[in-house]
Amino acid sequence: MSARRWPLRPDQAALVIDDADDIRLLLRAVLEAAGWAVCEAATGVDVRGTLEASTPSVVLLDVQMPDRDGWATLADIRSHPTLGDVPVILCTVKSTTADRARGWQLGADGYISKPFALDDVIAEVADVASRPTELRSAVRAARLKELQELEETRS
Repeated sequence: MSARRWPLRPDQAALVIDDADDIRLLLRAVLEAAGWAVCEAATGVDVRGTLEASTPSVVLLDVQMPDRDGWATLADIRSHPTLGDVPVILCTVKSTTADRARGWQLGADGYISKPFALDDVIAEVADVASRPTELRSAVRAARLKELQELEETRS
């Protein structure tokens, strides 16, 4: 399935990238009910073109996908000269401490573990989308530090 274009409402446009049709449909329904315009993609392969055509205010990105996984897609987004600041929330079953650390290191701005509570999705999307770039960077660094300290106490 290719990505659909959304109305140009940069303050409330979300791109959902997940290979599972049911998850994309659920996230679309929840976000639209909360007032978000939603576009979706089934893989990370064509995301760069989609983002260049219409930049959303937030991306929800699965990690485990065929063709191009979420880690590579996130790294690709972060390395783009004009798209690098788009807020990205990982929405995934990959939720070990190492997985979370990898997400923060690659530039994730939020993390939602599957299975998720619908209210948590709305809250995380609204929170991450409203953060200025500098604050997103500070939050990312703080979360990574927390995970590193947690790992140190476990060893």
